[in-house]
Amino acid sequence: MRIGVLTGGGDCPGLNAVIRAVVRKGVAVYGHEFVGFRDGWKGPLEGLTKPLGIAEVRGILPRGGTILGSSRTNPFKIEGGVERIKVNLAEQGVDALVAIGGEDTLGVATKLNDLGVNSEEHCDEASSSTICAFGRGRSLACGRRPRCTGASLSDAADPARDSFSPGRRIRRRRTPVGGQAEAAARHGGR
Repeated sequence: MRIGVLTGGGDCPGLNAVIRAVVRKGVAVYGHEFVGFRDGWKGPLEGLTKPLGIAEVRGILPRGGTILGSSRTNPFKIEGGVERIKVNLAEQGVDALVAIGGEDTLGVATKLNDLGVNSEEHCDEASSSTICAFGRGRSLACGRRPRCTGASLSDAADPARDSFSPGRRIRRRRTPVGGQAEAAARHGGR
């Protein structure tokens, strides 16, 4: 079986871990083949793919964001978008699609599934129907206590560096407030 994988919405820690887990288990246990769709729903919409095998997911755990890129593209808001996705999935020989993201990404996956596109949903804590969550704990833990590799605040910033690398989106970050700021200051130098 050939399976497509995409990540949509905003970057968050844990996306690469989910991609890696899906690919490694799918290849090793079930013998599936994977293709990555770049930049969220824009990938299957425009046929933007990248190879996604064991070699491609090796070493991605410490990287922040997502190796596939993400976007807030919604094919239902683009004229002919759903039809283009169906055509591109067929041209790529994709039998199923794994969508990893929040409420908008999973909403699109659900609608596509209802229209006959075989898609599986993986969620984050943004979804109102959350049954699984990933990423948030690692980021918070890195800023609060010495659990990360170098046990410093800079460890918490490393994943953000990958997400905001050249050519990617530019984002503003708010300074932590209250107890988070105190914890970050207390453990930031260790």
